[in-house]
Amino acid sequence: MNDLGRLLVTRIRADGPMRLSDYMAECLIHPAHGYYATRDPFGARGDFTTAPEISQMFGEMLGLCLAQSWLDQGAPSPFTLAEIGPGRGTLMADILRTIRAAPCMPEAARVHLVEASEMLRARQRETLAGTGISFHDRVETLPEAPLFLVANEFFDALPIRQFQRQGNGWRERVVGLDEEGNLAPALAPLTRYEFLEHRIADTRDGDIVEVCPAAIPTASGIAGRIARHGGAALIVDYGGWHSLGDTFQALKAHQPVDPFAEPGEADLTAHVDFEPLAEAARAAGAEASAMVPQGVLLERLGITARAQRLAQGLEGERLRSHSAAHRRLTHPDEMGALFKVLAFHPKGSPPPPGLEPVTAP
Repeated sequence: MNDLGRLLVTRIRADGPMRLSDYMAECLIHPAHGYYATRDPFGARGDFTTAPEISQMFGEMLGLCLAQSWLDQGAPSPFTLAEIGPGRGTLMADILRTIRAAPCMPEAARVHLVEASEMLRARQRETLAGTGISFHDRVETLPEAPLFLVANEFFDALPIRQFQRQGNGWRERVVGLDEEGNLAPALAPLTRYEFLEHRIADTRDGDIVEVCPAAIPTASGIAGRIARHGGAALIVDYGGWHSLGDTFQALKAHQPVDPFAEPGEADLTAHVDFEPLAEAARAAGAEASAMVPQGVLLERLGITARAQRLAQGLEGERLRSHSAAHRRLTHPDEMGALFKVLAFHPKGSPPPPGLEPVTAP
């Protein structure tokens, strides 16, 4: 058992089983032993690869989408260009390069990154050298100004709670100790939860519902600024609409592993439920687009034409790698269908290009 595991075992022995959300938070952001505090997890040498690391085309398409949305809203100046969970800074670098095509947009942009990891902040400074950057620990401290924001694979890393239905109540899935004293999943006593009453109608005994407590204030903070000042937010993540089932997982070296075996040594994630994000945006005074698959959005924005242009002059392994990257981003059997996109935008304005308004039932 590693150092963080021993700390968590001691805590559970003293206080009893802990919520899964608390366990995830300790594993991911513990200041001394947390996953994001101790490593660069991205790329082939890390534990997972995100879309911006696969190809520049991903960031270029999102940059074009934000640029057109900025123009459609009258080119406000200055404005906040923000990313939450910016990884190595690769996506923001691609966006900044792309928006140069929009007159005056680079000069009007004020770059803000929401990043809690000091290690990743250092990497972002390297990637974005020469760009004035303001860092934030949370969305709530972003400026009160027009906000054009992207969040790629951010919400999937927020800690979740899980509830397993039993009769007309729920047993929360927690983290306790097995007979050998190792960390292991367990079930809390049967309880009625007011915030889950509406899920009795669409679940059965044994079904699992996941709730992400931190997602709502984050979405509200983003949408509130857009409602007050204008802007747009693009949220890209793997998941779906209306949570149902156990999606909690751990990845290490690009392979699934036991999430309780080596706390702090693997990435912990869960599928994003986009429905409460849309509801939070509307409650904050903004509008939310219809959710679309990533591949559909990228094709609407012109990724195939861009791929064909970039392929000119390539041959051999470089051409095969380029074609594989295009397929991985867009094909339904790859990231194209698993990853979804949701946009926030001001009420009364159309959603960003490539996205659709919500139609009345």
